[in-house]
Amino acid sequence: MARHLITSAIPYINGIKHLGNLVGSQLPADLYARYLRGRGHEVLFLCATDEHGTPAEIAAQKAGEPVADYCARMHKVQSEIADGFRLSFDHFGRSSSPQNHRLTQHFAGQLDAAGLIAEVPERQVYSHADGRFLPDRYVEGTCPNCGYDKARGDQCENCTKQLDPTDLINPRSAISGSTDLEIRETTHLHLRQSAMKDRLLQWIDSKTDWPILTTSIARKWLLDGEGLQDRGITRDLDWGVPVRKGDQPWPGMEGKVFYVWFDAPIEYIACAKEWTDAAGRPDSDWERWWRTDHGAADVRYTQFMGKDNVPFHTLSFPVTIMGSGEDWKLVDYIKSFNYLNYDGGQFSTSQGRGVFMDQALSILPADYWRWWLLSHAPESSDSEFTWENFQASVNKDLADVLGNFVSRITKFCRSKFGETVPEGGTPGEKERALLDELDQRVRSYEMAMDQIEVRKSAQELRAIWVLGNEYLQSAAPWTTFKTDPAQAAMQTRLGLNLIRLYAVLSQPFIPDASAQMMEAMGSTDWSWPDNVEAALNALPPGHAFTVPEVSFRKITDEERADWQQRFAGVRT
Repeated sequence: MARHLITSAIPYINGIKHLGNLVGSQLPADLYARYLRGRGHEVLFLCATDEHGTPAEIAAQKAGEPVADYCARMHKVQSEIADGFRLSFDHFGRSSSPQNHRLTQHFAGQLDAAGLIAEVPERQVYSHADGRFLPDRYVEGTCPNCGYDKARGDQCENCTKQLDPTDLINPRSAISGSTDLEIRETTHLHLRQSAMKDRLLQWIDSKTDWPILTTSIARKWLLDGEGLQDRGITRDLDWGVPVRKGDQPWPGMEGKVFYVWFDAPIEYIACAKEWTDAAGRPDSDWERWWRTDHGAADVRYTQFMGKDNVPFHTLSFPVTIMGSGEDWKLVDYIKSFNYLNYDGGQFSTSQGRGVFMDQALSILPADYWRWWLLSHAPESSDSEFTWENFQASVNKDLADVLGNFVSRITKFCRSKFGETVPEGGTPGEKERALLDELDQRVRSYEMAMDQIEVRKSAQELRAIWVLGNEYLQSAAPWTTFKTDPAQAAMQTRLGLNLIRLYAVLSQPFIPDASAQMMEAMGSTDWSWPDNVEAALNALPPGHAFTVPEVSFRKITDEERADWQQRFAGVRT
């Protein structure tokens, strides 16, 4: 048994996330966590809400709530939606927690003592109407590159060009709309990432097993142009982690907070302390996952994220960890994803385009979405959600292949042998061939899952389902029964045991359907099929079962057309 630490990129607090966000981090992380637990490994799976920064303040302002109240409410909403999608976090924390405040301030003090923080004077936009400096996202105006009149001070959403607030034409405050702005000097802390460039490059080059997507993005930031730049880690905001060196004040930094990108990754660690604190357990219980001097050296740490998060996790967060000079666990493997696009365009949170997580659950159960998203995960390139593809995949894979198999064999057994596993018959060549093929497929499935090849894992699992259907079609126990009831009993017994096998193997992808199959088979034996032959004898003759309800229904053309129209517009 191995120990696995898994983190998913933490979702931002400002609203409900769309399906592209889900498949880019949380869902594949859950797949992997469930698989590893199924194999008997010890797993700690952590996630949290990312609650600081200007978008949180703006969202709270639009909602007419104090920012702390808004974040608390939205954390509850996101937590409930995560439960709805059966995301099996061991803890779903909050970056605004006292634990993250203290740990962020601790790291800042360590980095300063190591000479990796510089105080840098900057020119920033000051709003007279608001009586405050305006961080980049608080400034809006016209993009100098494309002319889009709602560009933000950090980036133009229309042409994606990176900007500074001072680049904008006709700038205005995103808070009050005031154009009474001026440029003033203020001092901020910068993390001296450039000082760690050689050490980072050596570390990244040692990760020969990482996805090309991950390493290519990291190396681009390290080596292209002027190379890795120092980066500001403080902002003139009210909401956030106050700037301190550990438990000491930081002279000249009064009234400032740490920039969200600095404190958000630290929440991965703080989240583990939140987890043990909530249960009244000692610090040693979380330190064994995060401190290499407390046993974390033998932990395998895997991160999941969309490609836009790769620079922070391959460069900035490792600088924080390495630069602290302390014995913290560094990531072993980063699984990054491309983008999932939506029906001929892009998912867009700001424009409300696409299917959002709460909407998805309102029209179909989680397993339908989990299966489609994971089997179409954007690994090697961007992928696209279309309603036609979604309908076809659900109807063919889930309803026709898996659901049909479960329904046919259980109903046949009930009609001919009753609701107990039948006795009699001896397996022959057909059964031996099935066993050999199943064994190969299960091993291939394990290999794909071990290597976190999400789409390939789904293909292997579907192929395992198909084998059962092909066997059932070939053996035709309903025909065999007419001349050799004992042989039909053996074929049926094998089919019922296949259902239990499918439940175990499918649980990482479709946990609700797997639980339903297992309950119908009257079994609580979730042991992994290391020995496929033994697994196909887990339900002995005489074992009681029930015929389950329909596992998956088909999506009609009328439903598909309705949903396509409903989710094409703008979500407010």
